[in-house]
Amino acid sequence: MAFDSIDRRILGLLQEDGRMTNVELAERVGLTAPPCLRRVRTLEEGGAIRGYHAELDAATLGYPITVFAMVSLRSQAEHDLHAFEEHVARIPEIRECHMLNGEIDFILKIVATDLKSFQDILTTHLTPAPNVASVKTSLTIRTSKALPGIPVRQD
Repeated sequence: MAFDSIDRRILGLLQEDGRMTNVELAERVGLTAPPCLRRVRTLEEGGAIRGYHAELDAATLGYPITVFAMVSLRSQAEHDLHAFEEHVARIPEIRECHMLNGEIDFILKIVATDLKSFQDILTTHLTPAPNVASVKTSLTIRTSKALPGIPVRQD
């Protein structure tokens, strides 16, 4: 999918504020509302815009603990990788799962209400999961940067 400068501006603006009205978006990119809406629909249908969501504050909602877990599996056969991904998809506190290249097979982002609840997730759901060889965890002390989305280049 090719993106012109208006498409990139639309993408950047919606990534910053997904609640922006089409009229406001159109004004900011220099279009009238109907062609702007057509462009947004095309970007959605083409997969460039996958969805819209509210960014929630984890600590305010009772999840002040964030842990990154590095998981190594015994087997990297495709069906074993897929089985692990399906397993972690069923654990709501695991918010992200990325397969890696190298010594570690997966890195997970886990949120928890407290250290005990994290320990429960670790010992009842993660370390005993089929094919898990090892789990190394790092507790987040502070987050200094957490930008959603991707950088949208403006030409």
